[in-house]
Amino acid sequence: MDKTLNAPLGAATGTTPELARIVNKVAWRIMPLIMICYLFAFFDRINISFAKFALQSSLSLSDTAYGLGAGLFSVGYVLFEVPSNMMLYKVGARRWIARIMVSWGIATALMALVQTEWQFYTLRFLIGAMEAGFAPGVLYFLTLWFPTAYRGRITSMLFLASAFSGLVGAPAAGLVLGHMDGALGMAGWHWLFLVGGLPCILLGAVVYLTLKDKVEDAGWLAPQERSLLAARIAEQNRHIGSHSLFGALKTPGFLTLGLVYFLIQVSSYGLNFWAPHMIRAAGTTNPSMIGLLTAVPYLCGAIAMVAVGRLSDASGERRKFVIGLVVLGAVGFCCAGLFDHQPALLLAALAVMGAGVVASIPAFWALPPKLVTGAGAAGGIALINTLGQLGGIVSPVMVGRIKDVTGSTTPALYAIAALSLVCAAVLAFGLPQQLRQREQA
Repeated sequence: MDKTLNAPLGAATGTTPELARIVNKVAWRIMPLIMICYLFAFFDRINISFAKFALQSSLSLSDTAYGLGAGLFSVGYVLFEVPSNMMLYKVGARRWIARIMVSWGIATALMALVQTEWQFYTLRFLIGAMEAGFAPGVLYFLTLWFPTAYRGRITSMLFLASAFSGLVGAPAAGLVLGHMDGALGMAGWHWLFLVGGLPCILLGAVVYLTLKDKVEDAGWLAPQERSLLAARIAEQNRHIGSHSLFGALKTPGFLTLGLVYFLIQVSSYGLNFWAPHMIRAAGTTNPSMIGLLTAVPYLCGAIAMVAVGRLSDASGERRKFVIGLVVLGAVGFCCAGLFDHQPALLLAALAVMGAGVVASIPAFWALPPKLVTGAGAAGGIALINTLGQLGGIVSPVMVGRIKDVTGSTTPALYAIAALSLVCAAVLAFGLPQQLRQREQA
């Protein structure tokens, strides 16, 4: 999986060569499947951006209507996020994650049948509702399997899948739109949603058959390996925060983390939903080329994820890396605003933007488990993610409306995204001493 899982992390982390070997074994066993699932989850979020032009043309949608439909995904997600993760805590990650994947796969594939604006709105809402709980559910699941000292790199591995979703999915979406339009009498954007949705149904079945809910159930680990790993995780979690959702809400800094994530997601959705549009507005019109160029920020984000995951595990200072990355993302958005009609410079700005925004998300998710555990982690992580998803409502609707009024996305998108990231950096810098003291835990 990642050879650096066996690298020395220092005495403060409490790791040993034997523990590192077991963690590496666990990572090889569960992370490939989790990463593939997350890749499809993220692709199902961004495929709407690649279908934008064909979808608008086919359904006669304004930019405001497109932004509303894109944002309705987050409305469904927000409404069902916390209940979904509390149910996951009750019935077990394996069953609930499998259910989520099958249901969102079906809803995504049904987008191929959309013929009216209201059908578009309805299915976007349902896709969000069906996917609700997946990302925080997986993050919670990983806290049950990996000790604190390894979570930076493990979380980076998980979110590497989101970067690969853009890296691989963007060119693939361009090819589907460019070469499958009209195949079997279906529009290219119909095929795009089928390609994104149908594999999720199969992956849900694989999750149900192969994952285990906790270390103690892992028959592929030796008894002594299970005992050592489970004891280490339990020891660390015993000293962290509250074991209830209400207790998590009262934990100093917890809601601040939610606001930081909201601000990061405002800019992230700006990148995800509008990057193809930015590249097209700069003068590139070929769908395949737009897909290839859209992969650039995700490639840079993937590289930054790997580097930051290793460095943050070695130092334990997660918060400082989050601050640095969101500032880098703000710089990228500002540069994109300055060079929006210069393709080469815009691409460089997108690279900086991707390195900052895309990599800041896994860096951020190493922070909440330092404050809460148990049901507090299951529901609390979901609540933080819910606050972040509100950014997915605010960003596309606001930018789409401003474009319809002014004729340009440039001032709105870049100003809103850059300002959000600057505010996120300020809030992260002011997180309470309680979390700072645990950065070396």
